[in-house]
Amino acid sequence: MFSIRTIISNSLKKCYSTTKGGEITSLYDFHVENGGKMVNFGGFLLPVQYSDQSIVNSHLCTRKNASVFDVSHMLQTEITGKNCVNFMESLCTADIQGLAENSASLTVFTNENGGILDDLIVTKVNEEFLYVVSNAAMKKQDQQIMLNGLQNYKKLHNRDSDIKIEFFEPLQRGLVALQGPKAAEALQKLTDVDLKTLYFMNTRIGDIANIQGCRITRCGYTGEDGFELSIPADKAVSIVKALLENSDIKLAGLGARDSLRLEAGLCLYGSDINSEMTPIDGALTWLVAKRRRETQDFPGASKILRQIKEGSKIKRIGLTSTSGPPPRHGSQILSENNELLGEVTSGCPSPSLGLNVAMGYVPIDYSKVGTKVGLKIRDKVYGGVVEKMPFVKANYFNKPKVNK
Repeated sequence: MFSIRTIISNSLKKCYSTTKGGEITSLYDFHVENGGKMVNFGGFLLPVQYSDQSIVNSHLCTRKNASVFDVSHMLQTEITGKNCVNFMESLCTADIQGLAENSASLTVFTNENGGILDDLIVTKVNEEFLYVVSNAAMKKQDQQIMLNGLQNYKKLHNRDSDIKIEFFEPLQRGLVALQGPKAAEALQKLTDVDLKTLYFMNTRIGDIANIQGCRITRCGYTGEDGFELSIPADKAVSIVKALLENSDIKLAGLGARDSLRLEAGLCLYGSDINSEMTPIDGALTWLVAKRRRETQDFPGASKILRQIKEGSKIKRIGLTSTSGPPPRHGSQILSENNELLGEVTSGCPSPSLGLNVAMGYVPIDYSKVGTKVGLKIRDKVYGGVVEKMPFVKANYFNKPKVNK
């Protein structure tokens, strides 16, 4: 008999190494002082959980109240200069030109075969200033994509450019995620930014706990309302302490972050999407903006546009099961006739729903919601069902639609 806590703990072993060598964030000592169980994640020492809360409790706290996550390992980049929007569009699939100032878009870097090199959020502060957040595990690759891309952009346009790229290290700039239904109420008490006018995927610069120069972006990786706070690294501890003075707010680690994002149907790069998968394979067609489909000027456009027209042979799907242990990364997905269809890419017990959730890839003919499949786990097959994602309803703070 497996407890939900044990199963989640075991499912994390694939992702997190306990090797001590790794970079630290400005909150490292604070995590240790507060009982953080530190692990090596993508080369950074970060808390997977805290001694006073299980992963499950942290997960449920985020869904009910709010939690603070240290995500300073993410690569923060500023790109400035005339034509920086056109330059960035040469590397990804977003319509950055079409973004309003101080708004953001999730997008992907793609290769010439349409494969996803990383997923990232690009914020258009204005026509000559972009703020980019991408994955820590792909840090060196993403830096080279942008640096090499800039050189190619200059050659292609046969001119010098005033575009500048600045990468921030974790000890220069911290990044903290405040997630949950009580996040806005807690943060509003500490900031001069009117959060009622800050909608999902919008950003502002303001003060937090009397500390200037903080970027507040309304976004996150949990499916809940929340914020990512880009802050001076040397002030990170002060800001987190100020947030924790609110009794509804707790510290949470990478373990809860992983189960929360899976319930929200969000991808983890390297597991659910990779350089062999296109946005169409990954059920992420919406990331290829309408205008970019017309301009056809992003890496891998020919294959991606062909797939949009003709369809992909495979598709990323959601799965649920109510019996047996949760399917893990690499678990086989079988047809009712025991034919191998594909593999699970992420899976865990859902603390919110009380059943197992997962995602994986199957042939398009088996991707319809309601399709019954087998999940092979430790040489035993359990029943599963293809489900619509997200598994848990998203609670983003979107701008009200105006009826015309």
